[in-house]
Amino acid sequence: MAVERTDYRKFLDPRVVSELKDLNLRARLIVEGFLIGLHRSPFHGFSVEFKEHRAYNPGDEIRWIDWKVYARTNRFYVRKFEEETNLKAYILFDVSKSMDYPEKGVSKFEYARSLAAALSYLFFFQKDAVGLLAFSDRLHTFVPPSASKANLHRVLIELTKLKPQGATAPWKVFAELAERMKKRGLVILISDLYMEGERILRAMRNFRYRQHEVLVFQVLSPEDMNLPGFPVLLRDLETREEVSYDPDSMRVAYRKKISDFVDGMKKELRKDRIDFELLTTDLGFERALYFYLKKREKLF
Repeated sequence: MAVERTDYRKFLDPRVVSELKDLNLRARLIVEGFLIGLHRSPFHGFSVEFKEHRAYNPGDEIRWIDWKVYARTNRFYVRKFEEETNLKAYILFDVSKSMDYPEKGVSKFEYARSLAAALSYLFFFQKDAVGLLAFSDRLHTFVPPSASKANLHRVLIELTKLKPQGATAPWKVFAELAERMKKRGLVILISDLYMEGERILRAMRNFRYRQHEVLVFQVLSPEDMNLPGFPVLLRDLETREEVSYDPDSMRVAYRKKISDFVDGMKKELRKDRIDFELLTTDLGFERALYFYLKKREKLF
């Protein structure tokens, strides 16, 4: 009887992922979908160094077969690897109320939560330590970094329990984390960055000043990038302030303002060797995972 193979790549589609209620399953399927396409990138065997070949045994993972050796010998050999030193990573997850948009489709919060879960699973897959810090105007959750399976489970449980709430003002939380991080690590911020631009730059520069690597994912919805072409009443999700929106007089100015903000943030962060990637909720997760691997490659 033929067994139908699952096309894991479909789980890179945020709309498909949003239908899965189990965050653990989401993380695993996103990463497995990403790894299927990894042969098109240079990141085979990330977190490990190639050591030697050995004969293929039933049960070995097919992706480690060296097809060049097979072409020469007509025999299957798999590549063996040596593990690198564990990396300590901290995922800073914005759970402020502004992330709870849009109401229909994939919200920024759900997209960011799925991304945080997938990155955590990928760290575990690489035998690296991962921790979680969820923030708005206060600290909601902190899970110290660890490479254990129990820690991965705890991170995913904490992510499941989080709800969007509060305003975006994490300055005290970030400063306290910077003081606690005694060894060089990787800081990954996942946020819509709807906060004071100069203060977020200072906070990220503080991590860089302490020799940590920093990666910023700005998560926006397509609606954030381009307001509708019809009049609506806009409401600030954090302050509840309302303003009437007239597309004829405001749409062009808004587009320029959001574009200037994104471009300016990217330019300023990269001056301090802080990597920045804009993600929109209609794009697959592989873009973020690939960008993370590019960052990781620089660390070793």
